[in-house]
Amino acid sequence: QMPSLSGAERIRMKGTIARPGAVWPAHPHRLARRSRAVASAIAPAARTRFGRRATRGRRRASTGAVAPSAGELQSSYGLKDSVAFESGEGGLTKIVLTHVCGSSAEIYLYGACVTSWKQASGDEVLYVRPDAKFDMSKAISGGIPLCFPQFGPGEMKQHGFARDSLWRVASTSADYNPDDRDPCVELVLEDSDETRACGFAGSFKVSYSITLHRETLQTDFRVINTGDAPFEFTAALHSYFEVAGVENASVSGLEGLAYLDKVPNPTDPKREPGSSEELRIAGETDRIYEDAPSEVVLKVGTGAGVQIQNENWSDCVVWNPWTSMEACYKEFVCVENAKTAQKVRVGPNESWRARADFAVVDLI
Repeated sequence: QMPSLSGAERIRMKGTIARPGAVWPAHPHRLARRSRAVASAIAPAARTRFGRRATRGRRRASTGAVAPSAGELQSSYGLKDSVAFESGEGGLTKIVLTHVCGSSAEIYLYGACVTSWKQASGDEVLYVRPDAKFDMSKAISGGIPLCFPQFGPGEMKQHGFARDSLWRVASTSADYNPDDRDPCVELVLEDSDETRACGFAGSFKVSYSITLHRETLQTDFRVINTGDAPFEFTAALHSYFEVAGVENASVSGLEGLAYLDKVPNPTDPKREPGSSEELRIAGETDRIYEDAPSEVVLKVGTGAGVQIQNENWSDCVVWNPWTSMEACYKEFVCVENAKTAQKVRVGPNESWRARADFAVVDLI
């Protein structure tokens, strides 16, 4: 009889292929470091849990902003054993979150891109493509790129400007409780001459929090209209997950749902009827499932899965480029939380918010 393996152990079997945003306001029992300007600009919001289961020196980004060095950020926002600022790939600054249980996550200020999420065992869950660039010439290809204010093609460049903009650190925090210290970083992006030059006239503040709750990765995304005119947007967490061969992976939770197929024509997708079977990748796949359930599971092909739970990301996108990316298509599947089928309209002084939790689970 085969021994019982944990989800993390099954993730490891793949080998190597190659609070929600709690600082609105900071919890009174947290260590926290916070930007005063952001603290005064962002309205408080309650912390909740999902109920179902539990560059060296300075570099200039595409928005023209100048980033503080990793050392400067470490001095201002670092928290011992929980939140660290380091020089990452290409000398770009990254944030390293470390939970006392041993799990970790890495987030680059460039694009607010989560490029690593490891279980306590050290096993990586996310996937960064071999063609990923860390020189700010383009968005980082892999991990969890953040698409805003446009998902996909449209009036602006593909997937908007958030994923190749330099974000600002607003705050960091960690619980006092040594047995459950949840490291968190809150990043902020605001409108500028550069964002307006990209074709988005709205005055906005985007706040994006990434937290480690034990081995669970939590994200909290909020768009605030700081102007006197409404604006519309679409957005997504373009999440890449490593799989043990694309032919062995499947997505559950979308059975019976009709979808928009973008493969024939990305700008005019065709509506297709749903299937009673789990989704398996057998060719180029680019589907939008509208009004998707709040939970889906990507089965990675090892007996483990990535459980994705969300609030207010109404759509689910499943993407694999197949042989158009011959070097890596077998190694990942994108299962994306999105708000894309219908644009979000945000009035003056209003905001829109969505959360997503990611966890590795046992399936057998």
